[in-house]
Amino acid sequence: MPYLGMTFRISSLLPRQRHRRLAGAVALVAGLAAGWGPAQAMDWDALAELARTRAQAPFEAASDKLPDDLAALDYDQIRDIRFRPDRSLWRDRGLPFEAQFFHLGLYQRQAVHIHEIAPEGTRLLPYQGDDFDLGRNTVDAKAWGDLGHAGFRLHYPLNNPAYKDELVVFQGASYFRALGMGQQYGLSARGLAIDTVGAPAGQGEEFPRFTDFWLRRPEAGATGVTVLALLDSPRATGAYRFVIRPGAATTMTVTARVFLREGAAPVNTLGLAPLTSMFLHGEVQPTARDFRPKVHDSDGLMMHTGDGEWLWRPLQNPSRISVSSFVMRQPRGFGLMQRDRRFASYEDIEARYERRPSVWVQPIGDWGAGRVELVQLPTPDETHDNVVAYWVPATLPAQGESLDFAYELSWQGDVQQTPPGAWVVQSRRGYGYTRLSADEQIRQPQFVLDFAGPALDALPPGAPVRAVVSANANGRVVEALAYPNPAQRGWRVTLRVERLDPSQPVELRAYLQHQNDTLSETWTHVILPE
Repeated sequence: MPYLGMTFRISSLLPRQRHRRLAGAVALVAGLAAGWGPAQAMDWDALAELARTRAQAPFEAASDKLPDDLAALDYDQIRDIRFRPDRSLWRDRGLPFEAQFFHLGLYQRQAVHIHEIAPEGTRLLPYQGDDFDLGRNTVDAKAWGDLGHAGFRLHYPLNNPAYKDELVVFQGASYFRALGMGQQYGLSARGLAIDTVGAPAGQGEEFPRFTDFWLRRPEAGATGVTVLALLDSPRATGAYRFVIRPGAATTMTVTARVFLREGAAPVNTLGLAPLTSMFLHGEVQPTARDFRPKVHDSDGLMMHTGDGEWLWRPLQNPSRISVSSFVMRQPRGFGLMQRDRRFASYEDIEARYERRPSVWVQPIGDWGAGRVELVQLPTPDETHDNVVAYWVPATLPAQGESLDFAYELSWQGDVQQTPPGAWVVQSRRGYGYTRLSADEQIRQPQFVLDFAGPALDALPPGAPVRAVVSANANGRVVEALAYPNPAQRGWRVTLRVERLDPSQPVELRAYLQHQNDTLSETWTHVILPE
């Protein structure tokens, strides 16, 4: 459903004093739909005003109605529809960035509306059937009219100056993902998460979606590109600006202004800067059924608290939903990381999990009090994302008021954000040879942790290093040993803990200490209930 028509219907539902404000937004969008509008017709202030006016009106979902012959196409047939590279936006201008568009169909049924901001003004980029190669499909795309698009991707010569690689994709709800040099697509980011947990019974998670995009035409020789996006959902609207800079680690500076919709049901969990990933099995949760040692897009959640502590939480594939919260004030950063970059750890020549990016979120400004929340869901295979992490502010804005925040996303490869001292390079669960019975091994699981980093490299020979290990009330630490690991030039910790009540979780913490100095990040792990 075109945004323009939706706006006119909404305006009839508003109190009279709000008509003037919304009329300005209607006039702006009407001008854009007609072709080139006034120069700089869409900028950050105009976008924020558009989000604010949407928040004052009842939500109206976009249409998911497709032409019958398009709706009948199956997965392989939709995949056969491809954008023609020679039709890429900005290719004829020889600019370093280009944009290509995705076709609607099957799972992507709600159109987004994409615009270009240029010195000439602002214009809508309509759907044109001739832009797409329909492959072996026999449908008539010209009969469909202006469908809109399912999303877009930006291209840039990331790895080779002679070829423009895919750099970033925006497609589906508020999902987007990007690549740095030498990387392969893995986890995704989102604009906003609403009630991932804590939703009223029978409602489930709400997925806001980007309904409109504005691509700012880059200059010749530009090393970055700017995208504006308008977000909408039954309970929230938002204005987003993405400043994207490709490189060995592609970075995005994200500026957002979010409004809770007036008159809508309250939001229980508002997740900022959400990251979504997949974890099937790995070191801390091995399986004998898969020839691949590890299968995951991310192996852990890393956090840097406002107090300066670094935390590492290995990911798991639980048998039922698992939610962990880390309360802090003024977070310095968090991210879902793929630390293990060795092919031998995955042995998958198609998926190449060792190339999947880590994504680090660094808040800009004071985010105040709140919590990092990690949600893990059970998954039977690697085709489902089952991990999400986000920031939940302690205080939500009143309906109609704005929540302003900004952060930098860094899509990192072999060179990653790490703590300054030492960090966990692997976490393994299990036993070698032992005299413990099978029942004792179940009741007293053993973990083997390897740490590495400059703080350990700088220790003199024979330096006394100890493992500081603690458990919550449901766990009793039976053994905690720290000793050098000459094979990896680091230190190894072996710890064993007894679960007192198998039906309840056990929370563990472990870090390395030399005299009174903390050497490493804190490994924080939960033994899930049976």
